[in-house]
Formats: sequence, C-alpha cells, structure tokens
Amino acid sequence: MKLLLTAFMLCIFQGIKAQNTIKMENQKEEVLAITNAIEDQYFKGIYEGDEALLGSVFHAEALLFGDVKGEPYFKTIALYLEGVKNRQSPKDSGKPFKGEILNIKVVNSIAVAELNVKMYDFNYRDFLSFHKINGKWLIVNKMLTDISE
Repeated sequence: MKLLLTAFMLCIFQGIKAQNTIKMENQKEEVLAITNAIEDQYFKGIYEGDEALLGSVFHAEALLFGDVKGEPYFKTIALYLEGVKNRQSPKDSGKPFKGEILNIKVVNSIAVAELNVKMYDFNYRDFLSFHKINGKWLIVNKMLTDISE
C-alpha cells in the first residue's frame, strides 16, 4: 500500500512540474508577442506618426488617462489617433525618440506593460493594459505621466 501511495504521489508531482513548464513556455511566448506588438506597432506608430499602424494595436474602445506637466489627461483612442495624425511625428521633428520596455506581466489573457518613452521634450512613463482578444494582444487602456522633471 505504501509503495502504491508513493508511486501515485510521484506521478502527481511529475504532472504538476510538466504543467508548470508548459505554462512558463506559454508565458514566454505571450511576453514575446506583446513585446513585438509594442515594438512593431506602438513604438513605430508613435515614432513615424502612423495613426493606422498605431491604431492597429489598440482596442477600438480603448481609453487614455494620465497627466502631462501636472495637467490631467484624458482621451478616447479616436481623439488620440487624430492627434497623432495631425502633429509632426518624432521622426520628422529630428528630435531624439527612444521607446523602452521596462516590464511586462502576463496573467492568462491579460497583461500590463510598463514603458518609458522619450520624445520631443517629454519623458513619459506609460502603463499599457493588454487583453488577448481573438488571438491578438490589444491595448485596452493606456495610462501615462510625464516624468521629465
């Protein structure tokens, strides 16, 4: 009986280890997918002023909140993309642009990314909330603050 119980326990622990390994591998894949979305759509769209590319990484109902130079900031994604479309892009301004991913946390189909974005005369800290919808990671909320001071 003791031998049977020991064998049973070993099987359970091996199964748990295998599940954890699979979860970790899946999480690495999800972090990579989010990283690619940030670099290929978010950063590139901001830098080039490409509102269509930038909009492709956002959910259609996404909202943006935060503060810039101490002033409250709120926009719908439509208003934000309109502003990107009508301003001089960082690329065309000739001023430095640097987007940096500081951290990405994934739990099931949701994730949060912390970014630093230096553009124009600003240094933004962005927190992007992602949701995996129909197999694609989309930004559903953006929070930002200007940390230039």
